[in-house]
Amino acid sequence: MTRRTTPATAPSTLLRRGEIHSPADPFATAMLVTGDRVAWLGSEAAADALADTADHTVDLDGALVTPAFTDAHVHTTATGLALTGLDLTSAPSLAAALDAIRAFAAARPAGEVLLGHGWDSARWPERRPPTVAELDEAAGGRPLYLSRVDVHSALATTALLARVPGVADLPGWSADRPLTGDAHHAVRAHAFGDLTPARRAEAQRATRAHAAALGIGALHECGGPEISSEDDLTALLALAAAEPGPRVVGYWAELVTEPKDATRIAELGAAGAAGDLFADGSLGSHTAHLRAPYADAPGTGLAHLTEDQIATHVALCTEAGLQAGFHAIGDAAVTAVTRGVRAAATRVGVERVRALRHRVEHAELLTEELVAELAALGLVASVQPAFDAAWGGPDGMYAARLGAERAAALNPFAALARAGVPLAFGSDAPVTPLDPWGAIRAAAHHHTPDHRISVRAAFAAHTRGGWRAVGRDDAGVLVPGAPADYAVWETGELLVQTPDDRVARWSTDPRSGTPGLPDLTPGTPLPRCLRTVVDGQIVYDRLNE
Repeated sequence: MTRRTTPATAPSTLLRRGEIHSPADPFATAMLVTGDRVAWLGSEAAADALADTADHTVDLDGALVTPAFTDAHVHTTATGLALTGLDLTSAPSLAAALDAIRAFAAARPAGEVLLGHGWDSARWPERRPPTVAELDEAAGGRPLYLSRVDVHSALATTALLARVPGVADLPGWSADRPLTGDAHHAVRAHAFGDLTPARRAEAQRATRAHAAALGIGALHECGGPEISSEDDLTALLALAAAEPGPRVVGYWAELVTEPKDATRIAELGAAGAAGDLFADGSLGSHTAHLRAPYADAPGTGLAHLTEDQIATHVALCTEAGLQAGFHAIGDAAVTAVTRGVRAAATRVGVERVRALRHRVEHAELLTEELVAELAALGLVASVQPAFDAAWGGPDGMYAARLGAERAAALNPFAALARAGVPLAFGSDAPVTPLDPWGAIRAAAHHHTPDHRISVRAAFAAHTRGGWRAVGRDDAGVLVPGAPADYAVWETGELLVQTPDDRVARWSTDPRSGTPGLPDLTPGTPLPRCLRTVVDGQIVYDRLNE
């Protein structure tokens, strides 16, 4: 993200008669934006003095203004393909998924590789994914790639598999089960390699437009050689620089083994050699690396990186001034990451390591010791509350994979927050949808009561937390001098949440001196976005409709 200086002649916009969510003034009802910066916040009486000099005045009519959200973990092109193509996340059964494939194949041009996402056989009454023969029939013999909802395994038709030489010899290959590991990555590369630049740009625009409509002002793109391509990343960064919309911060998940690797990654425009640099896989695909075996399958998952590889990566990134980061879900994987980062700190100094705010994506299965080590090393936890909403609870996928007791330890947001681990919220879209208010609700109403955090803390993690995760402490909050990235919302009464250890109490008393937030009690309507502004420019607008 590039910082700009607002020129003295920049146009100004006065927003008034609303609710401005700002720690600088919890009672503010008006805000002045000059160019790409917040210039002032205050009362209606003070706004009267500015009304004649502002270039534009917006009557909020009681609407809420907040900082725009940041989604700290997104796969932009894949999300756009799901938005504009074959999305099986809502398919209620195997039969319904096959019907959707037939309809999609019939509507797409002949010769095109078909791409789909989101199947989850754990939710289907058949309790199994489709066979290759069933896929071949549904796709009409065409090449088809279907990623599982967690994107850590996939299905492919015979026509697509035939395009990947030697795929049957790669780790993760199976003739009768979903593809994982190297076999999956090879098939995925061939499938996505067929995307034209125009189709890719269409998908990227679709994601940015959808994000803007949800009040999201910034996306952290988590690309890498196993899940996308350098062309995909550089094209996305160029598109985001050229066209209005949410900001894009790019991460490239390639292992750094020598200094020139870090230099090349920085030259791509990436903020770090981070994101989905896989230390392990996922719980849904039985590939997350665990200390103890899965409850519903043999084995403890897959370890993709050694502690020495992690240490070298972090040390070289630190010396280059580049963020490092890893995808780590299981307790064994997070242990490997923290030990590797600790070893790097002995080489280059713990304060230098902490200063870079290296990241751990997901960080789901944690012990008290791991939480403490994340805090000691200054690691950012880039986490996804929607994972618990989708798969938590005694009857969820997590409990099936780990057993109820171990599953209850997953996603301990409260323990992370208490320990001082910086939290940055995201969706991992298309794994779970872009949905910031839904994520805040999920964190505040976690299936495990001990892991819940306040709505206020969750809101901060989805706004300011994303900026802090890229080294910016001056943004993600509406105060004078901050970037003019904000969203306007239609919502109900604003409340102030006062949590104790496990019980949330609510107050509407303005004497609390704390800016209120919408009521996110399950079952209540989520706020509706009326306008999103990024860098002082309107990128989504329904305010006057």
